[in-house]
Amino acid sequence: MEWLMSVNSRSVPGCGQCEAPTSPVFDRFRSRDRWRSSAGFTLIELMIVVAIIAILTAIAYPVYTSYIMKTRRVAAEGCLSEYANYMERYYTTNLRYDQDAAATANALPAIDCATTQQTGVNYSYTLPAVSATAYTVQAAPVAGSPQAKDTLCGTLSLDQKGTRTVNGSGTVDQCW
Repeated sequence: MEWLMSVNSRSVPGCGQCEAPTSPVFDRFRSRDRWRSSAGFTLIELMIVVAIIAILTAIAYPVYTSYIMKTRRVAAEGCLSEYANYMERYYTTNLRYDQDAAATANALPAIDCATTQQTGVNYSYTLPAVSATAYTVQAAPVAGSPQAKDTLCGTLSLDQKGTRTVNGSGTVDQCW
């Protein structure tokens, strides 16, 4: 009974003769409480951190992919400009866009910007319309590439007048 009194009297303030029991059972509980208060994070805290990371990722990933898509599109536009420069040099040499003096048809050369290390993985470059006085150079997204999901701009085109066109849902101002 005295032992029970000493356990219950622990909570009485100012009790000078109250001592904690010295049982191995109580020592084990006391050390476990101390360990529990100094342990790491609780499951709730970890779940809150995971939820915050998931929300940030859900916002950041689509923005990141749209920037990557725009970057690839700008690189393809630069490559189209290089092809237009080639066509103008060809015209200066041969006085026509479609063939040279020996009647050899003009084909687009392999330019560094169109290689697979540059934009060739995402875009294919063609010369769909060429005549003696006009040409159109196109950059079409390669099927199966991430750029094929670019429905805003789709295929980019540039002609001898410098007219830029797109065949996606966006406008020329949005894409060029």
